[in-house]
Amino acid sequence: MDVQHLTYLFVGLSFALYIGIAIWSRANSTNEFYVAGGKVHPIVNGAATAADWMSAASFLSMAGIIAFEGRDGARYLMGWTGGYVLLALLLAPYLRKFAKYTVPDFVGDRYYSQAARMVAVICVIFISFTYVSGQMRGVGIVFSRLLEVDISSGVIIGMAIVFFYAVMGGMKGITYTQVAQYCVLIFAYLVPAVFISILLTGKVIPQLGLGSTIADGSGMYLLDRLDGLTTELGMHAFTQGNKSTIDMFFITAALMAGTAGLPHVIVRFFTVPKVRDARISAGYALVFIAILYTTAPAVAAFARINIINNVHDLVYLDAPDWFSKWEDSGLIAWIDKNGDGRIQYSGGAALEGVTPRFIESRGLHGERLVANRASSNANELYIDQDIIVLAHPELADLPNWVIALVAAGGLAAALSTAAGLLLVISTSISHDLLKMTLMPGITERQELLFARIAAATAVGIAGLFGIYPPGFVAQVVAFAFGLAAATLFPIIMLGIFYKRMNREGAIAGMSVGLVFTFAYIAWFKFVSPETSNAEHWLLGISPEGIGTLGMILNFLVAFVVSRFTPPPPERVQAMVEHIRVPGKASQGVTT
Repeated sequence: MDVQHLTYLFVGLSFALYIGIAIWSRANSTNEFYVAGGKVHPIVNGAATAADWMSAASFLSMAGIIAFEGRDGARYLMGWTGGYVLLALLLAPYLRKFAKYTVPDFVGDRYYSQAARMVAVICVIFISFTYVSGQMRGVGIVFSRLLEVDISSGVIIGMAIVFFYAVMGGMKGITYTQVAQYCVLIFAYLVPAVFISILLTGKVIPQLGLGSTIADGSGMYLLDRLDGLTTELGMHAFTQGNKSTIDMFFITAALMAGTAGLPHVIVRFFTVPKVRDARISAGYALVFIAILYTTAPAVAAFARINIINNVHDLVYLDAPDWFSKWEDSGLIAWIDKNGDGRIQYSGGAALEGVTPRFIESRGLHGERLVANRASSNANELYIDQDIIVLAHPELADLPNWVIALVAAGGLAAALSTAAGLLLVISTSISHDLLKMTLMPGITERQELLFARIAAATAVGIAGLFGIYPPGFVAQVVAFAFGLAAATLFPIIMLGIFYKRMNREGAIAGMSVGLVFTFAYIAWFKFVSPETSNAEHWLLGISPEGIGTLGMILNFLVAFVVSRFTPPPPERVQAMVEHIRVPGKASQGVTT
């Protein structure tokens, strides 16, 4: 069976499974829609959390970034993994003991203020929409290759799928769907990695293959070979980095703090029965996540070697079918700058623009002509970083069923996180904005209806962000983490560990963090993208890392304002003491 039909089969079966689970676990109450009734087993919740956490950025884009950037790409591994540990140890158990539906719920009650709740709702919506745009683009990329359509059409198809099981099942349906999606995505990620590790190094375990010698009898280590290949072609060595130390630090810190402040991950810990279960499920989730995260650097190194060995200096007319199909999607482009009909892959950008936009004509050798002007660099090949994991099995000439499996895994990763984010948006609107603020008299049935309407609306807006993203998938996700680090993380930390923190400080801190970070990102990504370089960045900090500075401003402003305004009421200080004491259930708080 050919790749196309196998892909249809694998993806169709996985979608049938997800939709079947959504129908079986349909939410019938707000409690089930928001937190799955608070009855999810820790192992199940750990797998669901891992799927929720490992988005399209983890599955599709992280290995691509490491493949192209080398050591610099490790900032995503360090930031995301370290941030999850921070969340599991410092925040999750306390938030679960507080026993509320959402992060704005915690902020509103802890800071005894509807205004603080509203600011938190705004922060959650900003963060979630920024994050979900990366997921929808990931869905579009997979569908564009799967159905051989453009990315916009792929995003629309993904919107329809997410709409069905997120709006119908709520958190209950999403939880059990995400368990299935984790199984699909991790199997799809590991199988080709194992195949390619055996082919290149003879090692079954990819992590060992990364540090092993090449299986060609030369005795040369894989990373040494890769460094030699990249430097010969005018690129920087794979094991060396170009980013400044301060920017690497700020990006990694933003990813760590942003992880701990991501609302769709935090809410997962509200779905287990007890505080102890929140800790246990966090441990399981870390193990499940580590399986993919420790494999990603190996996948990146293998892919970079295979690109150089199998594509560089290839006669374009002899290129395999997969190359032409990725060209059709606009995610690979070749410009024959020297007229020799060969694909020359070397250092520098092939195009002046970021993403090719094809016009209906072909060049001398049959290549697609692009609207973007060719850059002055010698490099003739453009490869979108987000396709490395999807294209690698074809590049390495693996069996067709492996190629189809990876497509199903990429969709599972993108859809699982998209569904979790859309649920967070819907609950923030229906519960925090309407039920707790604007329309306190609505019934549970009405609240559930509003939640579904909000989720449906969010799907449409997320689709637009997926069609017109402000960057590649992992970069867009990094912006979301920066916003989370600058807004929610400091206020949650201070709310748990600093009794003196009051509503005035919380509102001021969140507002300053949000406005500063969003304005900085918007300026360099939308208003003046041509100035987005180290010469113009504040202190040399890129938009990806500015969330760390926003977080510092949040902490400082919140602390200073709280010291010059009245302390919180005694009941609030007693509540803070109570949630920090192990072994006692929360009093008077329902889930």
